[in-house]
Amino acid sequence: MAKKSIETIFQKNTIVNNIINAISTMENFLILGHKNPDDDCVASTVSMALILTKFSKNVYIYYGYPVHDHYNYLMNICRYNSITIVERNETVAQTPDAVIICDTPKPSMVDTNRMIDEYISNPEIIKIELDHHLGADSDYNGDPDYSFVLEASSASELVGYLALKMRNNKDLMKQYQIKNLMTRNFVLAVLTGIIGDSKMGSFLKSKRELRYYDIFSRLYNSILSRETIKKTNLANMNEVFTEIQKLSTSEEKCANYMMKKKKLTSHFGYIIMDQDDMKYLYKEFDDDTIVSITRGIADRMAEESKKFGFVSYFENDEKSDLIQFRIRRSKSFKDYDLRNVLKIFNIENGGGHEGAIGFRLSRSKVENVEAFVQDIIVKVEGLMK
Repeated sequence: MAKKSIETIFQKNTIVNNIINAISTMENFLILGHKNPDDDCVASTVSMALILTKFSKNVYIYYGYPVHDHYNYLMNICRYNSITIVERNETVAQTPDAVIICDTPKPSMVDTNRMIDEYISNPEIIKIELDHHLGADSDYNGDPDYSFVLEASSASELVGYLALKMRNNKDLMKQYQIKNLMTRNFVLAVLTGIIGDSKMGSFLKSKRELRYYDIFSRLYNSILSRETIKKTNLANMNEVFTEIQKLSTSEEKCANYMMKKKKLTSHFGYIIMDQDDMKYLYKEFDDDTIVSITRGIADRMAEESKKFGFVSYFENDEKSDLIQFRIRRSKSFKDYDLRNVLKIFNIENGGGHEGAIGFRLSRSKVENVEAFVQDIIVKVEGLMK
């Protein structure tokens, strides 16, 4: 069943209270995200883990895919806060009482291994979900009474909302002797997710999204003004954003190659990487670098065109017969919901939110990638007239 935003305040409060009760009464937690984790995925899993450590819980985060060096500071936060990182094919030391799934559109995208699949299928283990992906090809990962699914800037925003509700529960804070739930590390993690998905807050649209961005921005600045910051720590929000966006030499080379293929129309900046291009790129760079760069390139094309950025590329021949398509909306252009593209073209293997979508199609279904991309561009531009 496609996800939809929680409809009533009563329902939202009930689900939030259920999650808070699970956190306060259970001991062992396993946190999961999606495959090839991005800014919001890593940030929401780490910020959720930080909440749990405040309640002295046993916390494990599973990353079956390598976490990019951009997020080293978040991994260091985990190491210094007794949060155990479990990597591919490693086992979780304790069977979890609850599995928490963050920022993952649907079950097939959850990053798991064989043992974790057993945890997820075990009805005695509660599945908690925090996610902002709605409609299209989305589906619930959590149990109905524990699925905190809401239209938001990011999953990290939802973790932040949960923390604010918990902080306001004075009895709960007193019971666990928590003096400060909003630590610098926690606020940094939440901001990392919001910044990563909203481009430094500029992509936020609703008053609610802007409000939560403002809350955590002010919290972070307040913390910075009263704490002594070590030289090895990030000192301000610009540095957080820079850290997220920073490219290594290898990534710069990959990005520069892709940018040579760019084309512009009245509404789109787009790049089509053909099979020869991808043979070269997969020979020179690892898959994760290519996935990361294409996300950044779609953003870059959106800003350059001032409306939409569009990137398509073939997945690795040795692993898949699919073609990836990513479309991103410029942060200054908010008049079109990109999820309409999925509806217009009856695309099922995809998802996203109003400002960014991604989908994959079998090569057998796309005879000519150039023509297919052009068809999407022409139809969207026609609707914009």
